[in-house]
Amino acid sequence: MKIIKRSSLLLGFLLTFNGIAQKREVKIIPTKVTDNIYMLKGQGGNIGLFVGKDGAFMIDDQFAQLTPKILKAIKAITDQPVKYLINTHWHGDHTGGNENMSKEGAVIISHKNVRKRMGMESVVRGKTRPASPKEALPVITFTEDMMVHFNGEDVLISHVHNAHTDGDAHIYFTKNNVLHMGDTYFQGKYPYIDLSSGGGIEGYIASAEKALLMIDDATVVIPGHREISNKKELAAYRDMLVLLRDRVQAKINEGKSVDEVKNDTSITKEYDDEKYGDWFITGEGIRETIYKSLIQEKH
Repeated sequence: MKIIKRSSLLLGFLLTFNGIAQKREVKIIPTKVTDNIYMLKGQGGNIGLFVGKDGAFMIDDQFAQLTPKILKAIKAITDQPVKYLINTHWHGDHTGGNENMSKEGAVIISHKNVRKRMGMESVVRGKTRPASPKEALPVITFTEDMMVHFNGEDVLISHVHNAHTDGDAHIYFTKNNVLHMGDTYFQGKYPYIDLSSGGGIEGYIASAEKALLMIDDATVVIPGHREISNKKELAAYRDMLVLLRDRVQAKINEGKSVDEVKNDTSITKEYDDEKYGDWFITGEGIRETIYKSLIQEKH
């Protein structure tokens, strides 16, 4: 009886603990990057915030339910309203707050493919996502590059082709020397390359190479997820992707199947050992993605 009672108590404790963990409050944590640029972390993609006398310029907005907390965090930084919001790509952890921010008066900007994909039903990681409401869609779209002249800064918004998706953008603050890369850079971890949304390994590598040509050793690089980075780390990340692509391509040339490559841990071993794969994109996952991407790009 005592054993059963103790087991029941333990089960009750674990269920309660898990319930508390699931309801754990998401905090919006700001990090000052320069005198007037901040990175806000919460749940989802890293938010960029550029503030000045003309107002606030925001990059991505995480999930809809976090908008009140995000606005509160912004209010603690500046009294100015968010005038512009740029979406680095269309995924919901970067655009989920669009409708809310539009109601707050923000003008939403993106690559044309972001608006296109948000406006239709899509599948991401095996899950069907409904089309976003009209109020959430970007109202200004571009095809390649555009400049926003704001707060005395020249902000270059530059499209990179078929990297994380087919609608990715880098946002470079030319005077502040800060580059926000969205999900074309997952600092310290294997990237998620969304093949179903037009992403690909060659474009992902080309995105990193484009960024490296643009920046210098003093540039602050904000990735789509994880921590603030720099040119040296980004160069090492590019080198990692090139090496893995070449190794997978060699296996394809040998006639290896996707399952054989997925199960071949030697391809990614040194990066697995450095814990690049200890999150939702594993070593197996990146090997499979690179294989499928290379096969797709041949046809």
